[in-house]
Amino acid sequence: MADDERGSEESRPVASSLTDQNNSVILGKDGKPCRACSSSAAFSSWASKAKKKSKVPNNSVTTSSSTLSSRDCPPDVEALGRASWTLLHSITASYPVNPSPSQKTEVIQFLKLFAKLYPCWVCATDFDAYIEKKHIRADSRDELGFWMCEAHNSVNKKLGKNIFDCQKWEERWRTGWKDGSCD
Repeated sequence: MADDERGSEESRPVASSLTDQNNSVILGKDGKPCRACSSSAAFSSWASKAKKKSKVPNNSVTTSSSTLSSRDCPPDVEALGRASWTLLHSITASYPVNPSPSQKTEVIQFLKLFAKLYPCWVCATDFDAYIEKKHIRADSRDELGFWMCEAHNSVNKKLGKNIFDCQKWEERWRTGWKDGSCD
């Protein structure tokens, strides 16, 4: 989505912080609950309350889709975040040690576009702001790996999660742990 499609800062709903994602449903720009921005617990709680408020009887027949596990449902903010960070760190781990000028340009363009298209608008806005503040460093695999780790730690800090030792980014995402547990 281009910035004009996302709306200006003035018209965009404001979430008080990323930590709100664990406690309540985040609304999308359309004013409706954003599943990709909210935890599954918060979204389920909202949905059950919305169903109770609905005065329309549900005469539908139960189908096999109602018995599917939650992993067959659209991702919540946590699942989307885990999958996204796995993808981003994996791209970083396969990035060349000495990238060509076009590879540098491509990875920077990808990350900027990723920040624009991310399904959770609150997360997208936050990552885009991080990129603007801490310009993407992509002159080598190691440089990009440290930048990505620092970006991830920035989010972890906001969410009250543990900070990862960025000296170990390559061991975690590329080579595997030295203790052999990934072999």
